[in-house]
Amino acid sequence: MNDIRPGRLFTRREVLAFGAGIGAGAVLPLAPSLAAEGPLLTRPIARSGERLPAVGLGTAIVFDIGEDAARRAERRAVLEKLIEGGGRLVDTAPSYGTAESVLGDLVSAMGARDRLFLATKVRAAGREASMAEMQQSLRRLRTGKVDLIQMHNVSDVATDLGALKAFRDQGHARYIGVTHFIAGAYDRLGEVMRREKPDFVQLNYSLAERSAEERLLPLAAETGTAVLVNLPFARGKLFGAVRGRVLPEWAKAFDCTSWAQFFLKYALSHEAVTCVIPGTDKPEYMIDNLGAGRGRLPDAAMRRRMVEFWQSLG
Repeated sequence: MNDIRPGRLFTRREVLAFGAGIGAGAVLPLAPSLAAEGPLLTRPIARSGERLPAVGLGTAIVFDIGEDAARRAERRAVLEKLIEGGGRLVDTAPSYGTAESVLGDLVSAMGARDRLFLATKVRAAGREASMAEMQQSLRRLRTGKVDLIQMHNVSDVATDLGALKAFRDQGHARYIGVTHFIAGAYDRLGEVMRREKPDFVQLNYSLAERSAEERLLPLAAETGTAVLVNLPFARGKLFGAVRGRVLPEWAKAFDCTSWAQFFLKYALSHEAVTCVIPGTDKPEYMIDNLGAGRGRLPDAAMRRRMVEFWQSLG
């Protein structure tokens, strides 16, 4: 029997399995997603005008796989599908176990560095320690430059991004940013955004966690800060809520063919969002995710309907 204890979160794979009895294609129809065509949505990075594909990849947990050859081959396939599908951004961090090293090894073996937008993070305190940690990230990623270096989980309104700016000025990064994944930290994150004017902010935003809409997303639009969305599936909570449910017929209005696309299109339909970065460990899921960046997005009325639908599940 599958583990369906109350309160437990569900993976996309489990939702598909649970829905087999009513038609898996209605719950998570991978086949239509695999055939999705058309250009991938891109959004501009306000500071430079450079356009970034709107669907990327996160590596927390899913790339923390050490030397496991079979899983490395699978993650390589994920990266290949990202690139083939028009995506570029891959986000990692030194605190994600072996993820940075695994990513660096795979990208190097693929010869794909120039086709990716690599983002990593730093959280060491003090300029010297921060610089040392960022240099170590370059070694793990097997590159002399990352596209984005971010201050990981900003904990103090007085956070100084001087080390990140110096790292950028030395030619080791193109952009700098700040991150957090807890809504309770958004006030201090906003203060740092106003003062330090980072190029990017990374935050938690999904149908299940919409508090960023109140202040941070409008602030990002106001300050010209690009937005990366982490936890767009709310750690599996969204998939768990729709377990066994058929995708609403009205989702066709915004070219949606799977629950993953339904959730990602909600985040992408906010004009302040630049790119969503769900963690993904299967190439078919990467293809499905990329489908969220194709076709129409929900308009304001449809966004309200999606929120009402989500609230009705509670």
